[in-house]
Amino acid sequence: MTDSHAGEPLRTTIAPNLVVSNGLDAIEFYKAAFDAVELYRVDDAGVAQLSVGGAEFWIAGGESAELRRFSPASLAGRSVMMIMTVEDPDAAWKQAVQAGATPEAPVYEDHGWRLGSIIDPFGHRWEIGRPLGSWPPAP
Repeated sequence: MTDSHAGEPLRTTIAPNLVVSNGLDAIEFYKAAFDAVELYRVDDAGVAQLSVGGAEFWIAGGESAELRRFSPASLAGRSVMMIMTVEDPDAAWKQAVQAGATPEAPVYEDHGWRLGSIIDPFGHRWEIGRPLGSWPPAP
């Protein structure tokens, strides 16, 4: 399959689509917390495609019982958690907390990784880290 606009093969990707109660607030939070870049926005509907260092994800503003689309707060838990790999997990974790995320675990080293975790203001859990050596480790 080719992309009719670029003439190059379409690259397969998997990108999370985070359901949040307020999409416009979420877009601004991810920009402040992770230096996210806005790639696309559906007017003021609170729906947007964002990128952090080339890793893309979507924001779906507003829950919908009809579409079975709920935020972590409505589920009283999570059905997915994010793992964001970055060069400097300490700085990224601190920036997210300063932008309004709730610290869950400070940055530490375990299982070959340096990582910490936060809960964003919309209830999504993010592990922020990097492998300490080659990844995946050799068998």
